[in-house]
Amino acid sequence: MQISKTNFITFLDCAKNAWLKIHRPDIYNKYPLSSFEQNIIDTGNKIDEMARGLFPNGKTVESRTDTELTKKLMTEHSPVIYQPVFATEKFLMASDIFVWNETTSLYDFYEVKSSTSSEENGGRKTEDYLIDIAFQKALLDDLSVKIGTMNLIRLNKEYIRSGDIDIHKLFLIENLTDTVNEKLGEVRNSMEVANEYLSRETEPLGHCDCIFKGWNSHCTTSQYSNADLPEYPVHAIARVNKKKLIELVDSNILSIQDVPEDFELSENQRRQVDTAQSNKEYVDRKGIREFLDTMKYPLAFLDYETYPSAIPQHNRYRPYQQTPFQFSLHVIKSDGSELDHYDFLYTEKGCPDESFAEALKKHLPETGSVVVWNQKFEKGINDQIGDRLPQYKGFMASVNERVVDLMLPFSGKTTVYDHHKFQGSASIKYVLPALVPELSHKDMHIQEGGTASDTWNRIINDEYSEQEKAMKIDALKKYCHLDTLAMVEIWRVLNSSIS
Repeated sequence: MQISKTNFITFLDCAKNAWLKIHRPDIYNKYPLSSFEQNIIDTGNKIDEMARGLFPNGKTVESRTDTELTKKLMTEHSPVIYQPVFATEKFLMASDIFVWNETTSLYDFYEVKSSTSSEENGGRKTEDYLIDIAFQKALLDDLSVKIGTMNLIRLNKEYIRSGDIDIHKLFLIENLTDTVNEKLGEVRNSMEVANEYLSRETEPLGHCDCIFKGWNSHCTTSQYSNADLPEYPVHAIARVNKKKLIELVDSNILSIQDVPEDFELSENQRRQVDTAQSNKEYVDRKGIREFLDTMKYPLAFLDYETYPSAIPQHNRYRPYQQTPFQFSLHVIKSDGSELDHYDFLYTEKGCPDESFAEALKKHLPETGSVVVWNQKFEKGINDQIGDRLPQYKGFMASVNERVVDLMLPFSGKTTVYDHHKFQGSASIKYVLPALVPELSHKDMHIQEGGTASDTWNRIINDEYSEQEKAMKIDALKKYCHLDTLAMVEIWRVLNSSIS
């Protein structure tokens, strides 16, 4: 059996998950990729193709098993090779780009990644890719294939599009030769461990590695390998560190209901555990009242949907900068007044910024509170629109001055309302069904933001028939409408809790 680079990386994250992927694809594929996850894969493929423009006119090894063509191209010193394939008895890989260096008479190696060079807003540390590249270097060493420099190509977070894409500014190239070589011994050891583990014919017994990880870090097949976990496990304790989680699991404490009273937790974690164990709500009426007093009529409940294009589609945009394409707005003008609703959805070609800002200015009340869920996001979008459209900068700044974050009463140190069904999360997807069970995303065609974003991108790229497009537009409007209606109803619950 040959272990691919992808399966090796999966093994390092969760060994049993990698074993199931190889030996039990029926289990692994039982949990299909979400639209968000599929979009990540599609984005990676698109960036791989675009990065080839840095070294044009290369020859491609089309088959992921064609080591003979790779050898032929390298023997001929083909100037540029895309997707060269290498294999040993134990491992195999397809690299991204090999470029012949006339000065050293060696091929320089380039690994392409779709992340940005900045760690902010989804970027990743350079160190995250050293194992990936070291795996390839180790395999090449085993084949006595000498290479020159080892380089990482990523998107430049500082690049701002102006006119046609300049790929030489869009991408950054980082020489990691020395740091990869320092990592090589450690990675070689891990490769041997992976080979021994993944070559087993019988399924590894017991839990997978995720038994010692927080809830949001569990692998694809965690539900299978950790089937004995209760509906509300200790893994859902907010921001629980690995040391505490190991202590609980090693003591066979898997349910949050069984966490001892004297187990050391932060104040927020203890409140979450106590709320779960009592099966009651935690309501700080004084705190709720103080929060609600910060809100002034008319109340404008506002939610945005955005698309983070890796390759900037419009001028004045950076890689992965969110493109706002939709909003929903519910307005309560005064105490006891009717609920008004407005919405906007851009489905044309071109940049939606100006139409978005114009519609928002038209429908948003000039005074009163602008109520959002997670103010960092909406305020950030407003700032960016103001930067791109100077004529709206003052308006966007005035909107941000009026923002009130409805998530705060349910979040971290500012929590004044907790419920066991929140399971330690301040996401509206947890808060809404607990407080307003008659409203739910579960039966909707679009149920979460990743799908909404992907759907919009497919609409504007004409990937649907006219009938499908109309259905998708309607689904987007209903999804965003529910998010602002949800905020209204959650606000009403807060009000009723202090009456």
